[in-house]
Amino acid sequence: MSTDDRRPSAREIGGLDDTAAGPALDLLPAKEVTLGEGTQVRRLLPTLGRRMVGAWAFVDHYGPDDVAATSGMQVTPHPHTGLQTVSWLLQGSVHHRDSLGSDVTFGPGQLALMTAGHGISHSEQSPVPHPRFLHGAQLWVALPDAARDTAPAFEHHTTLPGFSSDGLTATVLMGGFGGAVSPGTAHTPIVGVDLDLAAGADVEVPLEPDFEHALLGASGGADVEGAPLAHGAMVYLGTGRRSVRIRTEAPTKLLLLGGEPFEERLVMWWNFVGRSGEEVTEYAERWNDGDARFGVVAGFSEDQRQLAPALPPVPLKARGRVR
Repeated sequence: MSTDDRRPSAREIGGLDDTAAGPALDLLPAKEVTLGEGTQVRRLLPTLGRRMVGAWAFVDHYGPDDVAATSGMQVTPHPHTGLQTVSWLLQGSVHHRDSLGSDVTFGPGQLALMTAGHGISHSEQSPVPHPRFLHGAQLWVALPDAARDTAPAFEHHTTLPGFSSDGLTATVLMGGFGGAVSPGTAHTPIVGVDLDLAAGADVEVPLEPDFEHALLGASGGADVEGAPLAHGAMVYLGTGRRSVRIRTEAPTKLLLLGGEPFEERLVMWWNFVGRSGEEVTEYAERWNDGDARFGVVAGFSEDQRQLAPALPPVPLKARGRVR
């Protein structure tokens, strides 16, 4: 998914300076953003006060939206470098095409994982015809230096591991959780889990104390360690927790995101992750010039490509994890 912001600011992310030294319970504000031809999303990372959770560097949550009378999601070809995209649907379907030749339509409970590495371009669109409702999350994972120049790849996993216990059904998107390990390729110690909680659930969800974690309210609402977490909001849990208590009154879906705090300092601008402003500038120029680094997405004309917007007037610098 593209940021689709024609005047994007540079995000300076990574580093351990401001990683929580222990448990936290910080509500992260969302920013309303319009993508493509009108898809409204709630941008939760990067946001005021926090840029990353582990290697998770970008979180958009959208829907549920009634798209029966519209074309739904329409995000035309755009590039990425230095990251992985993790696409997760609760309702609806999305047609993914990329410059590797991948042509896949995925739906709820299926993992669409794209590794940009050295460079890739892709599109995301609602198929024709498409289901009435569209609801999901688009997430980016920053690649560490050792993997950021890897060859691009795309994975589509229709079945994912998990378990059920005491009103909780867990599905593991990335990493390992409760003995279940995702088939998705991970390049850093990371975890991503869909938590489906029944009405009246009261559970202690196990956590890795060396990780930092956050919870996204994907649907319904929950009480997290005594604090309310509403639909479309996210709470940062810090580090050092071995579990988190979650209670619900109605059926609820949460996304648990976590990982080992990301040490490297990065520059994230538009759809690129790099290590310096000069790198990101080069990516933007090469994409706009039609460089072969990013390939071509079949089925689109040249004028349907999303060109990189003008770069900020100030140098892009890599700094720490929070504003």
